[in-house]
Amino acid sequence: MAGTRIINFTQGNLKKDIVFFSIPLFLGNLFQQLYNTADSLIVGNTLGAEALASVASSGSLIFMMTGFFQGVATGAGVVIGKYIGSGDKDKVEKAIHTDLAFGLFSGVLLTILGVVFTPTILRWMKTPENIMPGSVTYFRIFSMGILFCLMYNITMGIMNATGDSTHPLEYLIISSITNIVLDIFFIKVLHTGVGGAAAATTIGQGLSFLLSMRRLLKSKEIYKVQLRKISFCPPILKEIIKYGLPSGVQNSVIAIANLVVQTNINTFSSTAVAGSGAYSKIEGFAFIPINAFAMALSTCISQNLGAKNYKRAKEGALFGIMLCVLLSETIGVLFYIFAPKAIALFNQDPEVIKFGVKQAHTEALFYCLLALSHSIAGVMRGAGKAIVPMAVMLGAWCVFRVSYITVAISISHTITLVYWAYPITWSLSSIIFIIYMCSSDWLHGLEHKSSRLEKSYEA
Repeated sequence: MAGTRIINFTQGNLKKDIVFFSIPLFLGNLFQQLYNTADSLIVGNTLGAEALASVASSGSLIFMMTGFFQGVATGAGVVIGKYIGSGDKDKVEKAIHTDLAFGLFSGVLLTILGVVFTPTILRWMKTPENIMPGSVTYFRIFSMGILFCLMYNITMGIMNATGDSTHPLEYLIISSITNIVLDIFFIKVLHTGVGGAAAATTIGQGLSFLLSMRRLLKSKEIYKVQLRKISFCPPILKEIIKYGLPSGVQNSVIAIANLVVQTNINTFSSTAVAGSGAYSKIEGFAFIPINAFAMALSTCISQNLGAKNYKRAKEGALFGIMLCVLLSETIGVLFYIFAPKAIALFNQDPEVIKFGVKQAHTEALFYCLLALSHSIAGVMRGAGKAIVPMAVMLGAWCVFRVSYITVAISISHTITLVYWAYPITWSLSSIIFIIYMCSSDWLHGLEHKSSRLEKSYEA
């Protein structure tokens, strides 16, 4: 699109640039959440509570399958942003094509794993037998298009890392509209059940990937892609993994912990699963500013530290964190107030509504802590210190969360105790992050790593 503004965080009005860069990310996350929510709204109101539970039961599994590889891919965004900041076009090009090669390899691997092992994993998660067939159908069809999901996130990440957050928004809007239209067509017209919802999502993600890839192939910007150059550059791949592996491990351990939570919720009833699924769709709106600002902060910090603009990096970090926390808590307060009406949109069953509202009233007012943890994690990833959020979330969101649930449920089989696992662990991680950010020299982490990596290039 002519006139698209490519933001360079190393110069100009920093606060304004963070907001302008975040707005397309914010709107993109909003549209993505809207079409994810549309899936559940259409399924829950057309096919009933059991079908809604079938879709909901796959959420944690999907994140477990994709989270590791998407986390590693975030390392590419840091590498690209760093070399843009330092003006090294050759390494920007190598990082982009290595990132795409990594996505293709990962997508094929996940497709095979998802199609083959879905029933085994769902049984391990103690998925209720009455929703098992729908859950298997939904996740298997989703797995067939998981390559599109990964490749869209990678192509979007490439454009975001170079300062272009506008085109990913355009493609996501097109994808969202396509998904909603196909949801209605497949489920209400063709009566394809939950499989139709999965197919609509797959087609929508495929379209967004094709549009993004077309943009990269035709672009005259620094991020132009040439198909013949898509391959692994070992030194760049090593660098991407150094920055991205901690994020991948972090996503994986969070996913495993969430699977434990979901497994415990599955032990109550299908209405509990459906209520939790409806809640998670609304909770997704709290993640909109979190994801937008975490990504903006990673790009801002990596560009400025690559250019050695330490003061700008610190100013950008503090501004982005405060704004992210404020917006997320506003969403949490509104959700707490309007929870009964919000949950009822998905299904009118009183039991489903009761479970969803109970979870909202337990967790929603703590969204500020969720935002604080994720935004500081975004800063640390941009600074090349991805090992820090990995360690914090491994300890707080995995080990402590699983330990808490194991002990709590053994004492009393009460679903509210499961819900409390989230606010407690968000609080713990936020405290640790604040202490680390205030006491460490995170501003020079990227510089120290770069000097070591330069020596490996020379070798």
